[in-house]
Amino acid sequence: MTFPPTTDSLTPYGLTCEMLHEPLGLDEPSPRLSWKLASEHRGDLQSAYRLTVALTEADLDSGRLLWDTGRRDTGDTLLVAYDGPPLESATRYHWRVTVWDARGEQAGQAGSWFETGLLHPDQWQASWIARDPHTSPVQEPPRDEDRSERTRHLLPCSHLRRAFTLDGPRPVRARAYVSARGLYELRVNGHRVGDAELAPGWTEYRRRVLYQTYDVGDLLNEGDNVVGAVLADGWWSGYVGFDSRRQALHYGDAPELIVQVLLDFTDGSRWWVLSDGSWREHPGPIRYADLLMGQYVDARQELPGWDRPGYDDGDWNPVIVTGDDTAVLQASPDQPVRVLQELKAQSVRRLPDGRFIVDLGQNMVGRVRLTVRGAHSGQPVRLRHAEILDGGEPYLDNLRTAEVTDTYVAAGEPVEVFEPQFTFHGFRYVEVTGYPGELRPEDVTGRVLHSDTPWTGEFACSDETVDQLHANIRWGQRGNFVSVPTDCPQRDERLGWLADAQVFLPTACRNADVAAFFARWMRDVVDAQHEDGAFGDVVPELCMTREGAPAWGDGGVIIPWHLYRTYGDRRVLERSYGAMKAWVDHVRRHNPDLIWRHRVGNHYGDWLQVNAETSRDVLATAYFARSAERVAETARVLGADDDAGHYEALHTAVRAAFIDAFVDTGQGRVDGETQTGYLLALAFGLLPAPAIPAAVAHLVADIRARGTHLTTGFVGVALLCPVLAEHGHAGLAYALLHQDEYPSWGYSIRHGATTIWERWDGWTEKHGFQSAAMNSFNHYSLGSVGEWLYGGVAGIRQRPDSVAYRHLLLQPTVGGRLTWARARQETARGTVECGWSLHEGRLLLQATVPPGADATVTVPTTAPGDVHEGGRPVAGRDDIEITGRTDRSLTVRLGSGHYRFSTDSIPPSP
Repeated sequence: MTFPPTTDSLTPYGLTCEMLHEPLGLDEPSPRLSWKLASEHRGDLQSAYRLTVALTEADLDSGRLLWDTGRRDTGDTLLVAYDGPPLESATRYHWRVTVWDARGEQAGQAGSWFETGLLHPDQWQASWIARDPHTSPVQEPPRDEDRSERTRHLLPCSHLRRAFTLDGPRPVRARAYVSARGLYELRVNGHRVGDAELAPGWTEYRRRVLYQTYDVGDLLNEGDNVVGAVLADGWWSGYVGFDSRRQALHYGDAPELIVQVLLDFTDGSRWWVLSDGSWREHPGPIRYADLLMGQYVDARQELPGWDRPGYDDGDWNPVIVTGDDTAVLQASPDQPVRVLQELKAQSVRRLPDGRFIVDLGQNMVGRVRLTVRGAHSGQPVRLRHAEILDGGEPYLDNLRTAEVTDTYVAAGEPVEVFEPQFTFHGFRYVEVTGYPGELRPEDVTGRVLHSDTPWTGEFACSDETVDQLHANIRWGQRGNFVSVPTDCPQRDERLGWLADAQVFLPTACRNADVAAFFARWMRDVVDAQHEDGAFGDVVPELCMTREGAPAWGDGGVIIPWHLYRTYGDRRVLERSYGAMKAWVDHVRRHNPDLIWRHRVGNHYGDWLQVNAETSRDVLATAYFARSAERVAETARVLGADDDAGHYEALHTAVRAAFIDAFVDTGQGRVDGETQTGYLLALAFGLLPAPAIPAAVAHLVADIRARGTHLTTGFVGVALLCPVLAEHGHAGLAYALLHQDEYPSWGYSIRHGATTIWERWDGWTEKHGFQSAAMNSFNHYSLGSVGEWLYGGVAGIRQRPDSVAYRHLLLQPTVGGRLTWARARQETARGTVECGWSLHEGRLLLQATVPPGADATVTVPTTAPGDVHEGGRPVAGRDDIEITGRTDRSLTVRLGSGHYRFSTDSIPPSP
């Protein structure tokens, strides 16, 4: 997390451009600048700002400015668009923000930079290159390569290189713009370039392939130089999804590379090193690398020095130029996948047959770094990965066709280190076969991979199981945010399902800054939309997937709206708006009676609900109403008032149709009478006011009749605790949170889960494992209760009319078996904190509100006059406005600052 500075005066911090810290290689012509604020003065805010942009920091100081907003009297701090002279490609720009405080006095300032990439497609001079299958034929794998049928046709990874000479001094500036159809690792003069993994990432390749920008100036020599790359299949031409055939049916049949190195010299001259027909290629030690199958490395076939000057590539083959179509290339707009954590082996167990079972203690996503000691030349060591054990053996049936096996054939050195770079697995346990001698815990390290979305949220409480639930949710987010928001990281699927993403997004936004990550993915969602307006069920879209499922397709509407509410990102609304309308129009066109019964694609219902069957028409029509409402709200934000009126009327009509078709208004019953049916109707505002109390009573009765157990699946689970608490049943919400009998969150934790399971019954004492056809043990959807931990238990929310936490609601829910809980969020505006504790009959409530925001705080108390803040009574204070009193609470309105409330009159738990 980025912590704010401790400062008496108003100070900007956390500066970003396009929601990224110091981005290298943007292609936005009008990038947006943001900053957060910190101040120790209560009630402080920004009354004005000034932005300046220049080519150097010295120019900022001297006043040689390219852009100067002058003083703007506004509190805006979010996504201020650059509107100065047109930006030049491949140029670094330095910027500074100066702020004025609540008294109108000039306060702090801070600076940062951003750098443009190639802003225009015609600035790409490089070509796509690849192995030439005619001059570099690939032989059948040797018989001593222990391959499965699925991997025998996989090809070795290409090594590509280009030597060049710098006759004069090194350039003052050098940038490499690189992409691949497939995966690449860039090398310059024997060094790996950058720390991005699985680059360039997975996008809707038919419309967009991302490129990365690297600063390579420090890696260049005067004289001879080499730029090279290792190229792998990845999502482009490897196994992807649950199709038993290769991805060639979807994208391409072999990977391709494009490289453009820009060299700027002191005399103002510029030189390019380009991927073209002059590059050379040769297979290397990576006999194959596949995201699902794993990686096979034969260290005897290493090419020592291949990426350094002086290497003899006389027996290498010329590459083939596959095309010059660079229009699909776009600069990467979000954080890359990186190795962000290492896990030590917790135990190593030797089996009688010589295999070793390694336990890393945590279900993780990434790969293993293995130290091999004393292996003879040609000795194979195999690693298989599993999430869970079955009778002490790795449980692999749930992986389906994914082999998740990494193989290392030793070169015969005393000590060798193996770490695959073009695959990833979901696992806690590693089976190691063929290891020479004794395998020690220090020889095995888990390398955790995920998109580098900065962590911005913290939650903790007095209950170890709830804390473990929160940890499991975060680990599920880590493991499934790998380039795209996937459903699972281990089996032959790993796809970007829209419903999974939309139900989990509120929780994801609490844990981390996912603004750039999801904004980029939404471009792919929009690009993958069908001509009739239907969104795909998964994005990037594969040929085996279908379109338009209720709650899945609705993700194309709900996600951009939530990103706007959380981060203030208006541009994601602008870019998604046409697609959002088209989706609602698609549903309306197929269902003229406004009950969503007719579907051209799938319908998954409340996926993986347990002991219940929610009416699919109820669920679908509820989402029809929700999407129409969100489109109307988006239209208002964008100033499309005619559209807003149209979709508001549609929402009203769908809501009326829902009530008429599915609601017994006299009894408050919703058709099907399932928990999810009631939750949707209550959460989406689809019940007439008189029917709400009875509907809540039916929901509560169903939960209690089942022994305080839930039945909700992916769609309903996020709504369960918030709806119960909102309607006066926080005690029941806590009872579900604390439940540890099946089905519940606590049941999996009691049985050792360290991530969220796909199914409530993934494993049970009574039945053992669920069907191996679909049984992931790392799947974030059922962890969408995490939003309630932040927003309900700790109490950090925002008003319905608030954007980016401008108007906070700090309303903790004291209850359950908790004696304290607290949360901290680094929001787009700054740090928000809320926490409570019970101690010796006293309730303490602490809150932090960032400058420029305000908060409505609800203090649970049976005696409003007994509430103190900072040791002084709240009543009669000038700095705290009392806005409401009940027999259970006092509500006050605050400006920015740190606050500490206390009361001895604690209401009983609801």
